[in-house]
Amino acid sequence: MALNGEEIERYARHLVLHEVGGPGQAKLKAARVLVIGAGGLGSPLLLYLAAAGIGTIGVIDHDTVSLSNLQRQILHTTARVGMAKTASARETLLAINPHVTVMAHDERIAAENALDIIGRYDIVADGCDNFPTRFLVSDACYFARRTLVSAAVGQFDGQLSTFKPHETSPDGTPWPSYRCLIGEIPPRGLFPACEEAGILGALPGIIGSMQAMEVIKEVLGIGESLAGRLLMYDALAARFYETRLGWNPDNPLTGRRPSIAGMAAQNYAAA
Repeated sequence: MALNGEEIERYARHLVLHEVGGPGQAKLKAARVLVIGAGGLGSPLLLYLAAAGIGTIGVIDHDTVSLSNLQRQILHTTARVGMAKTASARETLLAINPHVTVMAHDERIAAENALDIIGRYDIVADGCDNFPTRFLVSDACYFARRTLVSAAVGQFDGQLSTFKPHETSPDGTPWPSYRCLIGEIPPRGLFPACEEAGILGALPGIIGSMQAMEVIKEVLGIGESLAGRLLMYDALAARFYETRLGWNPDNPLTGRRPSIAGMAAQNYAAA
């Protein structure tokens, strides 16, 4: 995809990078990325994807902007309280970069629509705030053969990884899936939501920005992917930790004897 004069000026700092240049920027312009959630993680993630020139950005969220969101969800403004988050996101992203296309999916992602929506995009970035949705999105990405960049945050900590279990790792086994990290949906209440536990507002800004970086790396095919690795951040200690993730041959999605054959028969709800 050719860049016009305004785009060449806009992306000038990308174009001088040997790892990006004109061909890389054209890849970004041609890319289609779906973001799950326009909240704390989705805000910086969406902002940087739009600024980077991702050509088509999908955002799915069924919620509206509330005043309590604004301490961390920097995509939205006080004047937009009560507005659909997808509409608010679209307005902000097009103000940042009118050269991108923003597809607003003002609905909840579910087993019934996940494969259809995810199948329209090249890469998925999950910034949701609950385990049932993370499992649903991960399973759908596997069946749709789409790479997933997944992030999560707690009160003062966050984690990030890339999942591509539809591809084979260098040792000949599948790359791990989210179910290799967490075997099954945790019971309801085991991990309290942020409205109960609280969260420091700058934290999702850090993790969401890193998530955008990993998406851009996957689009460009540069650097070392986070596939097979889990990156963790302790904000209070100002430390990063990394652990290796391996394929679990007993996991029910991609193991040797998989029991999950599709989305329809699964119950994506916490017990």
